[in-house]
Amino acid sequence: MTPENSQTMRARHGRPVHHWRRDLVELAALFTAVAVADAVANLIGHGPDGPALLVASAIALAATAGFHTWWSRRHAPPVPDSDTGARSAAAARPTGQSDDESAPAEGPGALWRMRTTVRDEPGSLAVLCTALAEARVDILSLQTHPLGDGTVDEFLLRAPQALTATELTRTVARAGGAATWVERADAHDLVDAPTRILALATRTALDTAELPLALRQLLGRCTVRSLPGKPSDAEVVPVEGVLEDTVMRLRAPGGGVLSVERPYLPFTPTEFARARALVELDGRLGPRIPRGRDVLTLPEGNDITVRRVDTGDLEAARAMHERCSPDTLALRYHGPVSDADRYLNHLLSPRFGRTLAAQTTSGRVVGLGHLLWDGDETEVALLIEDDWQRRGIGAELLGRLVALAVEAGCESVYAVTRSSNTGMVAAMRGLGLPLDYQIEEGTLVITARLDAVPVPVPHEDGRVRLGGAAEHG
Repeated sequence: MTPENSQTMRARHGRPVHHWRRDLVELAALFTAVAVADAVANLIGHGPDGPALLVASAIALAATAGFHTWWSRRHAPPVPDSDTGARSAAAARPTGQSDDESAPAEGPGALWRMRTTVRDEPGSLAVLCTALAEARVDILSLQTHPLGDGTVDEFLLRAPQALTATELTRTVARAGGAATWVERADAHDLVDAPTRILALATRTALDTAELPLALRQLLGRCTVRSLPGKPSDAEVVPVEGVLEDTVMRLRAPGGGVLSVERPYLPFTPTEFARARALVELDGRLGPRIPRGRDVLTLPEGNDITVRRVDTGDLEAARAMHERCSPDTLALRYHGPVSDADRYLNHLLSPRFGRTLAAQTTSGRVVGLGHLLWDGDETEVALLIEDDWQRRGIGAELLGRLVALAVEAGCESVYAVTRSSNTGMVAAMRGLGLPLDYQIEEGTLVITARLDAVPVPVPHEDGRVRLGGAAEHG
């Protein structure tokens, strides 16, 4: 008989059925207990030491009860305060499980980054955490940013897939959260804040060009611009920097101003302090770029070295300009050829991006590739000396620049050229990425979405052999 059938046989009309043998056993146990109690009472009451024995028994029972109470309180877990308790309960609870539910949420859940402002009073965070738990939202991490009249709480959440950003915002608003901001997160956000900040500082210490990217990853979606230095900047931007709601301005290492803007979300004093510390670290270390280099073999057998360059290579870049034809310079700079040299100092500065140079075995620079931070966008540009065009150098530089953009977390890159520059168009097509074209008054803007990037595979001798892709620079 199955357990279900057995349970059915034991109940009629919704009430359990009592068996007569069970009643007999219970009556026998009751009579036995009464007989034992009567015997003990007669022994104590009629004995010579009966009253003393009763008093001693009462004292022993009271002492046992007191010891049990003391032991329970000493070994009981500490009672958390309202905010910490709610946070711990929400974090310890399995994903998507509320207080009165034991079943876990279906599916892995969606990751969200959320920021909201709560009142600076006891219990406000507990109410918010309880509301999230009731919505089957798991708190993976929490950072607090104290303000003058409240606290900004930044959460990393795992929520049911069916829960939308609008529903999550409404849940938080009902629990007292204000100025709530929500966006989807990914697995990279699972790293705790101290580890992430240390990793950004390490990347910045190794490469000057990493500073704008590190600020963007530290502060979320924001626009970072390097503004040229002016005599009045020392008065407008003090040494400690300026924080104005959604804009912060800091003195850039080496001169100028770093402007960081996030129009959808005000910066907190904590974020401002972190950004200022990162900029100060960059300034103390001074200009620096990785000195690695790769040797490439051209189809005709010549070797070309590709390496990172900066303003220390300004003279070599100017010498390449002198060897380029006016048409080549015009295709690259879209303006008067006489102004070409003026741009080099900006283009080679690690403050504004990364530059790769192709040079011969004699050390002569024959090609330049630039990856430029343009606010929250990224531009790529190429210049190849006339005698070295159509040998695959431009395509190789472009592929490496795009790989650097992917490593930096860029979502797309764009190139500004002329529609007549068939070499640049061919190089962009050779990336094998989805492209978007926009033409306006003879200017062509080609945007590549960085869904996948081809990586050059070196041969056994450590060299990369290039094909014959055409480019004009």
